[in-house]
Amino acid sequence: MTVRLTVAQALVRFLSVQYSERDGVRQRLIAGSLGIFGHGNVAGVGQALLQSELEDPEALPYILSRNEQAMVHTATAFARTRDRLQTYACTASVGPGSTNMVTGAALATINRLPVLLLPSDVFATRVATPVLQELESFAAGDVSVNDAFRPVSKYFDRIWRPEQLPSALMNAMRVLTDPVETGAVTLALPQDVQAEAYDWPDELFAERTWYVARPLPEASIVDKAVDLLRSARRPLIVAGGGVHYSGAEDALREFAERTGIPVSETQAGKGSLSYDHPQSVGAVGSTGTTAANALARDADVVIGIGTRYSDFTSASRTAFQNPQVKFLNINVARFDSTKHAGLPVVADAREALVSLGSALGEWSVDAKYTAESQELTRNWNGTVDAVFRPSADRSAAEGLLTQGEVIGTVNELSAASDVVVCAAGSMPGDLHKLWRTRDPKGYHVEYGYSCMGYEIAGGLGVRLGAPDRDVFVLVGDGSYLMMSSELATAVQENLKIIVVLVQNHGFASIGALSESLGSQRFGTAYRKRTGDGRLDGDYLPVDLAANVRSFGVDVIDVRSRTELEEAIRTAKAATGPIAIHVTTDPLIGAPDSDSWWDVPVSQVSELQTTQAAAASYEESKKAQRPYLAPTEGES
Repeated sequence: MTVRLTVAQALVRFLSVQYSERDGVRQRLIAGSLGIFGHGNVAGVGQALLQSELEDPEALPYILSRNEQAMVHTATAFARTRDRLQTYACTASVGPGSTNMVTGAALATINRLPVLLLPSDVFATRVATPVLQELESFAAGDVSVNDAFRPVSKYFDRIWRPEQLPSALMNAMRVLTDPVETGAVTLALPQDVQAEAYDWPDELFAERTWYVARPLPEASIVDKAVDLLRSARRPLIVAGGGVHYSGAEDALREFAERTGIPVSETQAGKGSLSYDHPQSVGAVGSTGTTAANALARDADVVIGIGTRYSDFTSASRTAFQNPQVKFLNINVARFDSTKHAGLPVVADAREALVSLGSALGEWSVDAKYTAESQELTRNWNGTVDAVFRPSADRSAAEGLLTQGEVIGTVNELSAASDVVVCAAGSMPGDLHKLWRTRDPKGYHVEYGYSCMGYEIAGGLGVRLGAPDRDVFVLVGDGSYLMMSSELATAVQENLKIIVVLVQNHGFASIGALSESLGSQRFGTAYRKRTGDGRLDGDYLPVDLAANVRSFGVDVIDVRSRTELEEAIRTAKAATGPIAIHVTTDPLIGAPDSDSWWDVPVSQVSELQTTQAAAASYEESKKAQRPYLAPTEGES
């Protein structure tokens, strides 16, 4: 039997009956569609979504977004919140509407998060080429701007004919539900093909379940891993995002308690252990705690669990200074498991930890090492206390709050189940080292792509994925000005997010980095141009609070800690989106991590500041290591 539908109608009907299942728990794979309509999709996918909504509003709910890049961020944040078991589809019109999604695609793929992108494309028939918003290639007739999605997608296809749709959809679902291969999946849809009718087999629209497996570790590799761990005197766990995606938090806690191995965390892995757990030593790397970084410096075996080992995690390969340090990498992806010449335990994080814990038996680290790690952590916690509630001599100028005070106040007054969202600027680093996470889902910082503008759009995705949690979106003025448009979507859907908008008059993070590199904060402050041609005049009179209010969002202006505390309580009681606007001192940063990040400095310069920074850079480079020590045999 067949049913006659357009390609777009068939697409929507198919997506509405796809499910994912893990550990016997089944859920809709595609929770809905985010989109912006233009002439490239309004009569195709737009018509199909309308028809679907009129037939069954719950089949594939549609949310109107305001920016195509932002809607991909929303879908990605939703997928992360749902542990990669659910996502949204994103539809955009031809040309700029579609290419606006490329940045979002890169972010999703870098973070290994599933999102389905449906960019509209030029006519397959080419009857009126060039059409509006078509890029003409002098070298090939089958090239369009959507080919820009190829390098940032884990799977790409263009549906030139209706007959191609079923196989493309099967491949798309396969990749979306594969823990190893997942990322952005792009199906480019020519405008004319979207509206083309075809007789589809009924079987295409039967409910279909995609099973998300938990690969088990190979027994012989577990034996080798056990031997490596038993040889360790100063082991350290680096917990990455894979701990969360596997739901391995309990397994990690039990493994750490049994073995006594301290647990450090990457940005994506933060919250793997509660901050106050005896084995938790906090963030590691360039934005880490002094506790975790001190332990990393002397670690002889590093157990990476679900981590990509980004340069921030390894402090640009300076974090682990033991000459014979070895790596044991638990990862579902072989690509990541072999990094730093590690012993690859290619498996689901939860299953690998259970197997390792069982095989290790009663083995544990020396009590002196445990005491050392806990003393280091106590010292760091004292540092954080002083940042959250600074003494008079450490307070900001002119009565302003510091960014650390803002973070501390939100942290202390938010509930354990609340979620903090951030992505770019100085706040992600400060949050990584300072935020005291009490719930595995309480921390959502996008730091794979660290994309400015992610915060508000991502906050919507978190709220969609966790409607019973309050979501605190911490965003600086620089990132806010790049993509604030989704506040309108928050009002439209009455999605409660609490936006803490920090005004520091420019790009505070890059300003501090610029200063450290000898570039004197050039071009990083929002100032007027003066008569001598330089941007060193008064701060721009941008009224961010008024801008937020223009979206129909209530704003609370605060200048003191007392006012901030009251504002947070008011925001917690609100029933819709609300914002808190606070001005901070951009020159007071977070405590140092005793770490480094490799950002090259100009080797030749007439500026003394740059010359000094270059000398410091060359000295720091001496600590970089290749991490090639073998895990077996003689070292």
